Amino acid sequence: MSFIKFLKSKEFLNQLILAVIGLFVVVIATLFWLKFKTNHYQKIEVPNLAGIEIEQVEEILTELDLRYEIIDSTKYNPDFPGKSVIEQSPIAGSFVKENRKIYLKLNPSSYELISVPDVLGKSNRQATALLLAVGYRVGDKPTYVNDIALDVVRGLLLNGKEVRVGQKVPRNSKFEFMLGDGGIPRNVIDTTATIDSDEGIEF
Repeated sequence: MSFIKFLKSKEFLNQLILAVIGLFVVVIATLFWLKFKTNHYQKIEVPNLAGIEIEQVEEILTELDLRYEIIDSTKYNPDFPGKSVIEQSPIAGSFVKENRKIYLKLNPSSYELISVPDVLGKSNRQATALLLAVGYRVGDKPTYVNDIALDVVRGLLLNGKEVRVGQKVPRNSKFEFMLGDGGIPRNVIDTTATIDSDEGIEF
């Protein structure tokens, strides 16, 4: 049989149809395999990790076949435990594939330490504005010391102890002023309970 007659034969047509069907089956099977291999249909709901400490976070995500990465620590939030999750991406309730990495921001263990600004010799109002600007708080129970100037800051007290300018004190700490009494002694305090270290203090 000549080649041209073979191409026109019923036998060739049958083989061609079988070849097309076989190719179609292979393509479909390959597509299904790729979808299965890449977990096309697998969805994992991201849990709410807010307020959970990092040790527990690791256990939770490992059980769900998820990973995590700490990208940085944000400002301290007293409403959350130290070293707990304060932000996450993707957010809780999102659906992801297994082995997806969850990015976390952790709450620091405490407020950051910052240097006490120089408020000595300034008026009560000026010193208050300066302390508030850097993140401290100011109480309303000043102690007056013998001094010719009235209501001028002569010292800072934190938990009853005098704090030096430049010391490292946690942000959000609450200071009380030692103010001059204008030459009229009122409630003179014992200032011997001072903190000598300039490196930092704990409260």
